[in-house]
Amino acid sequence: MTDTPAVAPAAAAAVAPDAAPGNAPSATPDPAPGTVWLTPAEVPLGQPLAWPLVDHDGALLLARGATLMGEAERDFLFRHFAPQRGDQATPADLASPAPAHAQPHEQDAAPGVRDLHLAIGASMGLRPQQGASGAPMHPCKLIGIAPNDSIFTTLPYVDGRPIEITPGENMELVAIASQAVYRFVCTLHALHQAPSGYLVLSEPANIRMLRERKSIRVRARFPVRYGIGADGYQGVALARGISALGLSLTAPWALGQVGERLRIAFSLRSGNLDTPIETSAIIRNVQHEDGVRAQCTLGLELDSLTSAEQMAMKVYVFDRHDDVVYWTARSETS
Repeated sequence: MTDTPAVAPAAAAAVAPDAAPGNAPSATPDPAPGTVWLTPAEVPLGQPLAWPLVDHDGALLLARGATLMGEAERDFLFRHFAPQRGDQATPADLASPAPAHAQPHEQDAAPGVRDLHLAIGASMGLRPQQGASGAPMHPCKLIGIAPNDSIFTTLPYVDGRPIEITPGENMELVAIASQAVYRFVCTLHALHQAPSGYLVLSEPANIRMLRERKSIRVRARFPVRYGIGADGYQGVALARGISALGLSLTAPWALGQVGERLRIAFSLRSGNLDTPIETSAIIRNVQHEDGVRAQCTLGLELDSLTSAEQMAMKVYVFDRHDDVVYWTARSETS
C-alpha cells in the first residue's frame, strides 16, 4: 500500500465523565422458571456471604465471601436490582429494552475526512449499513488516508474470523478523534486478508459529529461492585453512564471525597463477549440527591486498564453510540 497518511497525531484527552443525576429504578422483571428471588432478611449484614449474589440476568452483584456493610447498602441493592443466589438461580435470558435514542447534534456544514483530525491508529467501529439498527460495531483501527480521501482500516474479526462483508456494501463507521466522535458512511471498495488484513473504503460521506467535552458518554445500567480499604468489596452501585475513560455511578452514599480512590469491579457485555474489569478509580465529583431515600451520584475516572479492558470499554460505547448523553461544550460544571 503506497498511500501516505495525511493526518496529524491527535492530542490525548483523559478526563472522567461528569456524573448526571438520575435514580429511577427500572421495573422489576418477571422471574425465570425455577428462579427464587431473595428477600432483604435473607442477605446477612456484617458477615461474609456464603454464596454469590447475582442479578436477574446473571450479572454478578457480590461474590461469595463479600460482606455488605449496613442497611443502606442492602436497601440500595434491593431497590435497583433483583438479587438471587448465584449457586441456585436460573437467570432470565431477557433482552434489554431498546434505548430511547437521543437525537445527535449535527454541524451546520459537514466536514471532510481531513477536517476530522483523525490520528493513524485511531479507534473505530464498523458495521454494514443495511440492517445496522441494533447490530454491534466491530472494532478496527485507521491505518491510512489516500490522496483521494479514501480511507484504510484494519480488518475487523469476530470470534477469530474476518467479519462477513462484500465489496460494494455501504458501511457505517464511528471514529474517535481528539475532541469529538464522528459517525459517517463509506462504500467498501476492497477487502484484503493477506499478508495483513485491511479494508479499502471510499471517501467518508454523511459525516456527523457527536458533540462532547473530552469523552463521549453513553447511558448504561449494570452493577458495579465497590471496595473501600485494602480487601474485598462491600457493596454494589449502579452504573448510569460510561465512557472510554470513566463511569457515572449511583450509590447508597458518597463512598468517599473528591480526589479519593476506591476499588471497583464490573463486567461489560458486547455481543458474545463478556469482559470482567477490576481496577481502581478516582472520585472526580459527588452529587448528593435529596429525598427520603437519599443517595449519591459519583463521577469516576478509571486509574489503569489493560489493552483488552480499554478495547472492551470502547466497544461497549461504540455499540451504544445512538444512546449518547451529549455534552454541551463547557456549559456544565464539574
